[in-house]
Amino acid sequence: MAKYSFEFKKQVVSEYLSGRIGGNSLAQKYGINRSQLWRWINAYKEFGDEGLKRSRKKEKYSFEKKLFIVELYLSSEISYQELALQEGITNPSMIANWVNRFRISGPDALRPHKKGRKKTLDKSKINNKSQEVEEKTIDTSAEHVKELEDELLKLRIENAFLKELRRLRLEDEAKMRERRSSSTASEENSD
Repeated sequence: MAKYSFEFKKQVVSEYLSGRIGGNSLAQKYGINRSQLWRWINAYKEFGDEGLKRSRKKEKYSFEKKLFIVELYLSSEISYQELALQEGITNPSMIANWVNRFRISGPDALRPHKKGRKKTLDKSKINNKSQEVEEKTIDTSAEHVKELEDELLKLRIENAFLKELRRLRLEDEAKMRERRSSSTASEENSD
């Protein structure tokens, strides 16, 4: 993918917004993809100059935010571009990536994970750690156990909710496929 300068993007978008030339002609004139041009135009309209600049900071999104956006995309008929603009995200392909990971591996794929190589421990550190573990006392007070049971119940409810939501979404997708196939079959029969 070619990297375009801010000045070039601004020039192209300004030329489109002046109204002298249409989007398709403009894309052809500069040899750029039409969808890329529309992304620039929409980003400029929503975020101004900042929408055209390449972000040098790597924004981190929480697991909850990613899950919310993915579920919003899957439950509505909104495009990645529209959803990105609505949620203030300048890169719609990031949402597409989240959705694909969610579809393949479920919600856990959206959780942050450590990058890089795992550290290797020498044997002396391993021995020290095992001694520390033996020395720790386990809090078995009734209050602590109750807190853990409450948390477990909450997580089970959340898990059941997400499973049901996923089942309903898959059911809806199956119905949509069925409708499409039946409508194409009826069109073929009418010919």
